[in-house]
Amino acid sequence: MPDASSLLTFILALLVLEITPGPDMMLVLARGIGQGRRIALLTVVGMVFVAGLMQVGLLVLGVASLLKAYPASLMLLQWAGAAYLLYLGARMLASSLRGKAKTAAPARAVSDWTAIREGTINSLTNPKSLLFMFAFLPQFVDPAAGPIWLQLAILGTLQKLAGILSLGSVALASGTVGQFLRRWPGLLAWQQRFTGLVMVGLGIRLLVSAASPSSARAAV
Repeated sequence: MPDASSLLTFILALLVLEITPGPDMMLVLARGIGQGRRIALLTVVGMVFVAGLMQVGLLVLGVASLLKAYPASLMLLQWAGAAYLLYLGARMLASSLRGKAKTAAPARAVSDWTAIREGTINSLTNPKSLLFMFAFLPQFVDPAAGPIWLQLAILGTLQKLAGILSLGSVALASGTVGQFLRRWPGLLAWQQRFTGLVMVGLGIRLLVSAASPSSARAAV
């Protein structure tokens, strides 16, 4: 188990990470406003309980060491995440433009499975989460404090638990805003366009950062 000072530093860094907007938060925000609280919360389930379990498991199995030894593998994940964000953003923009020709066009229905699946894929290809987990989180491990795998499992679990609080709060809040916006379909269409543009912008930024040589050095 990490010592108290290391654990406190880790928690402070985790708080900063969780309040910083990123791809996961933007997807939950878009789902809450566009499809409501239920779909937004199911998206969080995919991010935390499906992708989170996979990420913690991979971390414990030593993927952190693999990514450190082969920085190009992280860059590939960044490219995949950027492509997925561009796809989601473009789809939101197209959906909002199609809705413009209709009066009071309802938001596109999203199934429970689709929400969980998209949340899982988005989190697994989210470089912000991966960089923290695979590059930054191992820095708080002390070999003298006990089994390394157990420390990684504890720290990774704490990160995912924090995600429940932060992303769950965004899901509930955005769902409330979505109920308000659904009274004015025109505003909802503009919200979809704004969110789509933000996600496309995030995707482009990830593409640029992945292509930058400094990003590979930062992942080590």
